[in-house]
Amino acid sequence: MYWRSVPTRWNDNDTYGHVNNVVHYAMIDSVINTWLVEEAGLDIHGGPVIGMCVESRCSYKAEASFPDVIRIGMRVGHLGRSSVRYDLSLFRERDDTLIAEAQFTHVFVDRSSRRPSPIEGRMRTAMEGLLP
Repeated sequence: MYWRSVPTRWNDNDTYGHVNNVVHYAMIDSVINTWLVEEAGLDIHGGPVIGMCVESRCSYKAEASFPDVIRIGMRVGHLGRSSVRYDLSLFRERDDTLIAEAQFTHVFVDRSSRRPSPIEGRMRTAMEGLLP
């Protein structure tokens, strides 16, 4: 399991006084891509392969609001030839309340052709390390 803490920002609160759902998705996307860059060696600016989101979902369990810090746990729920599904849990750090559960699926493609590309080498090894 990979863990990352993400502080909320003042402008993350919506009119109802809680973190808006779109912010949860931005946090999830950032945690996944931070892990891909730091742990799996993805070169997001010039590498031959990029990850394209083909599906995402989130189920909300409780509210969070600024100045909460959100602790996000991530594992690989499924690893295919060119695709990966990440399973994520979001917790309000101050009291460990589960606020959301999410899934996010990437298909890795050739940067130029946008055709599926196999997950190989360091990236596959890193992903295998996050399988349950």
